[in-house]
Amino acid sequence: MSPTMTVVATNLTMFLAAPDDTKGPEFGKASPIGLLVILVLLAGTALLIRSMNTQLRRLPETFDTEHPEADQAFDEGTDKVSIPVDAPDADAPDDTASP
Repeated sequence: MSPTMTVVATNLTMFLAAPDDTKGPEFGKASPIGLLVILVLLAGTALLIRSMNTQLRRLPETFDTEHPEADQAFDEGTDKVSIPVDAPDADAPDDTASP
């Protein structure tokens, strides 16, 4: 190793090993509040997971029904989405308008 590299490595090691002098009077005061926020978020997540598991347990094993008449009757009302052919187009310009 060259002498220049040795000096750089030594200075870098001393810089990294130096005690942290950036601790001011406000250092560490946010830690209890941050811990509280994290604990509240973890508790909320646990409650949401528990609620979701309860909701998933209420679902049926399969969605296949032996009597699909009720589902078919419900679907019959939603199939009529087409626009009648003889209805005038609302976006078309009116040819009968006078200038």
